[in-house]
Amino acid sequence: MIRIEYPEPKFRTKLEDGKQWIFDEFRKRWIQITPEEWVRQNFLQWLVQTKGIPPSLIAVEKEIKVGELKKRCDIVVYKSSHPWMIVECKEMEVQLNEAVIKQILNYNISLRVQYLIITNGSDTFAFELKNGDIQMLQEIPNFE
Repeated sequence: MIRIEYPEPKFRTKLEDGKQWIFDEFRKRWIQITPEEWVRQNFLQWLVQTKGIPPSLIAVEKEIKVGELKKRCDIVVYKSSHPWMIVECKEMEVQLNEAVIKQILNYNISLRVQYLIITNGSDTFAFELKNGDIQMLQEIPNFE
């Protein structure tokens, strides 16, 4: 498991109609804060501030097709114009188990990335796909 030290948040938030909203810098719109959205927004900031990933190379809630089904990846990072990393975010109370790993592996059928990350904000696991094998990593790679 990888421990993430999240940077100090610099989010724009607002309260409207009794609901908390956060401005998503990637989607350029206000999003209602849910437990999963809170994890996603913090992880996005960590990717940019700690791992050096340019925001312009990050897609949030990227729609993909898995067979005949339309699905949405929480975070897709691109490198050299190709998908490089998928991040699946869950709310903190959700256990990162085999079902979550299967979910991200299904997304990878169409994207074919090198790195798969699953996180619930507290616990994070990273995997590298190389030569048809999947290997658990001890840290998330830098973008360089």
